[in-house]
Amino acid sequence: MTTTLAPPVRVGKAAVAALGLLAAATGALESVVTPTLPLLQRELSISPAQGALLSITMLITGALVTPVAGNLGDRHGGKRVMLRLMGVVTAGGLISSLAPNLPVLLLGQVLEGAMVGAMPLSFILVRKHLPTGESQVAIGVVSGLFVGGGMLGTLMAGPIAEGLSRHWMFAIPTMAIVVATLLVHRLMPDDPPARADARIDLPGLLLLSGVLLTLMTGLSLAPDAGSRPLALGALVVLLVVLVSGWIAVERRSPSPMVDLRLLARPGMWSSYAITFAVCVGTAVSMYLVPQLLAVSGDGYGFGAGSTAIGQYLLPGAVAGAVSGPLGGLAARRFGATAVVAAGIGVMTLTLAAMAFAHTEIWHLVVGKTLIALASGVCITAMVVRTATWVDHGDTGTATSLVLVTRVIGFAAGVQVSGAVLTAGTRPGLEDPAESAFSAGFLLAGAVTALSLLVVPALGKGVRK
Repeated sequence: MTTTLAPPVRVGKAAVAALGLLAAATGALESVVTPTLPLLQRELSISPAQGALLSITMLITGALVTPVAGNLGDRHGGKRVMLRLMGVVTAGGLISSLAPNLPVLLLGQVLEGAMVGAMPLSFILVRKHLPTGESQVAIGVVSGLFVGGGMLGTLMAGPIAEGLSRHWMFAIPTMAIVVATLLVHRLMPDDPPARADARIDLPGLLLLSGVLLTLMTGLSLAPDAGSRPLALGALVVLLVVLVSGWIAVERRSPSPMVDLRLLARPGMWSSYAITFAVCVGTAVSMYLVPQLLAVSGDGYGFGAGSTAIGQYLLPGAVAGAVSGPLGGLAARRFGATAVVAAGIGVMTLTLAAMAFAHTEIWHLVVGKTLIALASGVCITAMVVRTATWVDHGDTGTATSLVLVTRVIGFAAGVQVSGAVLTAGTRPGLEDPAESAFSAGFLLAGAVTALSLLVVPALGKGVRK
């Protein structure tokens, strides 16, 4: 049963700014591990394999928590759930900052992974308290500041860890999260629950968590499928069983976690398909460009060091940060479908060009920047469209599934890239052939281009 709601209280720029500050702080905390992995491995005496586990822990827990947070926000109010979620994230940040060893740090990262759930909760709040046009821009601003915070965290983590200690690189963004959460609590009015009487669909929640965990594990094993075919085959069978069980449970549940009738609409499933394809293409470029900058092969590559690579990638990071607000504004002005189609077109042409033109550093810098900008605009427009076209009571669930699809797409793209380069490395050699990079860019362009076939379905079967 849906509750009758009082007219929402309209919020001002200060409340949206508080949500943006929280997004920036969580983005910064999310990004500090990757650039400091060598330092963490050295100080905590952990192996490269353990370091890889540390780097993906938050990714996995974020994929599990995000749909749950979005669903709870729809049912019980976005602000209420967000404040509790940020309590978990703050605990994780404090544990990470004080961690004396790997197990404690892993615990902190597991708790920090809940931060990704703040995004759909923010979308619930801006949609409830702002008119449609303003909410589209606000969603873009929040998304852009999350990316911008990640860029800041990536740039500052190393200097903070080396100049102060590894403890402070977790503690500083955690303190910023506490301040931002207090501002959200103070400035953002309470939003009444849309379905306060609905029960939590525990069987559906557990099965969906199992589906996502199995899928992420399968993606991590995919590059080594040739050496472990039985393990991968068992995971595929388990995934089919879990998906089938989840669908059966959701169909019978009086209060399903995800309304399958919503997902069955062409305008909804097409948005998830496009998000997946675009993120695969983006992830391939994110993986291949640094590899190509670092490699020094026979007649190709540049042999760049870590500092130089970071400088070359900075324009792309800036483009990714501004793409959020730009995507929100463009969706408001031209419509989300047109913006998505344009973003896919730019990405496809850029990836195809990079397959043949990568002999100069500026080729890679310009290409990576265009892809980051087009991808960010495209995904933001997709989130805006999803958030503003479904019923208010489905905002968190629908947008959280877009974000989860984004995570899965990035994970798949990285694994595909690794497999392509591995296949293109001749026995006895360390560096892959140049043709492997070209094949990777072409494959990414083809996957991205295929999503254009789905764009016409975006406007079908979706209620404004």
